[in-house]
Amino acid sequence: MKKFGDSTREFIHEWSLNILILLFGTTTLVQAFIVPTGSMESTVLIGDHLLVDKLSYAPAGPISKYLLPYTEPKRGDVIVFRYPMDIRQNFVKRVIGVPGDHIHIVDKVVYVNGHPLTEPYTQHIDQHIEPYRDNFPSQPYGPVVDRAQQMLAANVSGGELVVPADNYFAMGDNRENSLDSRYWGFVPRENIIGKPLVIFWSYDAPTEEWAGDSGGHYVDLAKNFFVKTRWNRTLKLVRGIPIQ
Repeated sequence: MKKFGDSTREFIHEWSLNILILLFGTTTLVQAFIVPTGSMESTVLIGDHLLVDKLSYAPAGPISKYLLPYTEPKRGDVIVFRYPMDIRQNFVKRVIGVPGDHIHIVDKVVYVNGHPLTEPYTQHIDQHIEPYRDNFPSQPYGPVVDRAQQMLAANVSGGELVVPADNYFAMGDNRENSLDSRYWGFVPRENIIGKPLVIFWSYDAPTEEWAGDSGGHYVDLAKNFFVKTRWNRTLKLVRGIPIQ
């Protein structure tokens, strides 16, 4: 359990970083991102507008590595990345496996390196056990693309998926409603943009409203901005949860 002083210092550090980013950087340091799907509910919702910290995972220079808080993605981190199937799209998921990890799933329970994960962030909307999705890796079933088929062919050993160097295994928190690494493969390290910091605005609109340039969406905004804005999510921090 964290002491009060530790929690206070962590809170001040996070918000100091957020304020500095808002004041001094909107391109190099941060990027705005709209959550278009429900694959990460209830951690982030459709219509959440995030500020993404691009600095944390940036390559460290010979001097800057001693001055700036560069890190590698860790298990439990929420990340924004370029979708490997179409790098024009940005996705948000949670890191479940890092290079060298052995992963398998038994009846929805995720095991990493032989240990079952405790995952308080997950949401299960379907108690039905589906082959492949809930018992992984196994015979591919559902929308498993060629890239994921190749991942399975090259990286399964002893009934477990082994994460190769410079790659990450990512899953959505809304496990039964998430097209993630199970279906399209690993996230390459170079595709990772950063980690979400804060929800600066959240608006209650369906996926199709955020997926395209809809004129009806702007009409809806003009009519319902104050009613559909989720004010309780404004300036809510998005934090990863370390998992072992």
